[in-house]
Amino acid sequence: MRAPAAGAPPAAAAERPAGAQSAEPLHTARWWRAMPDGRLRCELCPRRCTLRDGQRGFCFVRARVGDAIVLTTYGRSSGFVLDPIEKKPLAHVLPGSTILSFGTAGCNLACKYCQNWEISTSRQFETLAAPATPRALARAAADAGAAGVAFTYNDPIVFAEYAIDTAVACHEAGLLAVAVSAGWISPEPCKELFGAVDAANIDLKGFTDDFYRRVTGGRLNDVLDTLVRVRELGTWLEITTLLIPGRNDSDDEIAAECAWIVSELGAEVPVHFSAFHPAHRMLDIPRTPASTLERARAIARDAGIAHVYLGNVRTRDGAATRCAGCGDLLVDRAGYRVADYRITPDGACPHCARPVPGIWDPAGPPPPTGQWWPQRLAVGA
Repeated sequence: MRAPAAGAPPAAAAERPAGAQSAEPLHTARWWRAMPDGRLRCELCPRRCTLRDGQRGFCFVRARVGDAIVLTTYGRSSGFVLDPIEKKPLAHVLPGSTILSFGTAGCNLACKYCQNWEISTSRQFETLAAPATPRALARAAADAGAAGVAFTYNDPIVFAEYAIDTAVACHEAGLLAVAVSAGWISPEPCKELFGAVDAANIDLKGFTDDFYRRVTGGRLNDVLDTLVRVRELGTWLEITTLLIPGRNDSDDEIAAECAWIVSELGAEVPVHFSAFHPAHRMLDIPRTPASTLERARAIARDAGIAHVYLGNVRTRDGAATRCAGCGDLLVDRAGYRVADYRITPDGACPHCARPVPGIWDPAGPPPPTGQWWPQRLAVGA
């Protein structure tokens, strides 16, 4: 038995689950199934939490109320920020543009190094003090001159219904929708969520199942399946791996990851290697040195990956986009700012005419504004 379509009212009137402070109507979740023993099983992610009335799932934002599972954070955010799109990170999507970023609360993973743990592990719903409908988000992005809306900070998987509805509103307004995710999601909602957005950056957190189980609470193969599905959907895909000293940064693991990407996704999928800094429950591990990222870039290039980027450190050419054919510099970046842009209006290298995969504006990047990021916005409901 499938759940009612997103937006339908809960099947039975009931008290709101503990911690949900809003008086707004509850939003019925889209992916769940009734079990023979009377429990309801959430089918959004591979965790498949089974709930009795009043119980919450691992993510804490999906709860059973009566005869339905509801998404308690639909229409409520932990804040709205205007960011450079390079910060997501996306290097091949409208360079130099800005994007309205927002998240909610909760997560279906338990990464020990989470850098947004205050949001992803939040159990205090009164912190979600910023209500906004999908259309209000799209309208705010358009009014701010943003290219679109990004679902980020916590994983949009846990607020997928809200993200999908916002993506629809963005497309109606002529804007992009972007998902920044860890990719731990079941097949059917994967197709619906990532099929609704224009671009995604997915964290491939490591390349051993042991790392995933011990450090994130997830499973590697599920994420690999997501990456393949997103690629098949035609959604623009970029991948980020945060390299943690002594945990997932060995030459063999990086080489295995890169070989898999080339074989299963293609050599032109951009890969970002980012530097770790101590956070949450991994405060005893040192920062990743720039030399580790440079080593990873060399391994990736040897494996045949065409576009490799380095994040969270300042390194020579780490943020630059170069032609995979002739090596010509196409987009030069200073931090998150575009310093030089040479991609032709039809998305090719001006020197050798090789197409550059990505989402490009024929007019090129917008002129720099001189403003500092991030810029916090107020979004009306």
